[in-house]
Amino acid sequence: QVQLVESGGGLVQAGGSLRLSCVASGRTFSHYAMGWFRQAPGKEREFVAAIGWSGERTYNGDSVKGRFTISRDLAKNTVTLQMNSLKPEDTAVYYCAVTYSSNWYRGQANEYAYWGQGTQVTVSS
Repeated sequence: QVQLVESGGGLVQAGGSLRLSCVASGRTFSHYAMGWFRQAPGKEREFVAAIGWSGERTYNGDSVKGRFTISRDLAKNTVTLQMNSLKPEDTAVYYCAVTYSSNWYRGQANEYAYWGQGTQVTVSS
């Protein structure tokens, strides 16, 4: 089992920045790929970013490319999502997730086995 706890959400004005963190506990962290997804009210869960177990490969969803950066710290069992140039359409609950799958880079939610409880991000215009 892997337990995930997100933090860092909040309210920010458009153009601002937020930094989300996700701490993993349980199984060996370094063997998993990690991802961030988000879900806005009335919408499907959307892929945001993912990072491989070595941290060398990362992928971003089209809507956040050039604005969001995912990184991980194996020593601290932490994955971070740095969000810059935030827009009102970035408003959503953001979820951290873990996958065993070699297809982690495809950003498919059903490939991810464990999920955090989510943290709310609200961007005001």
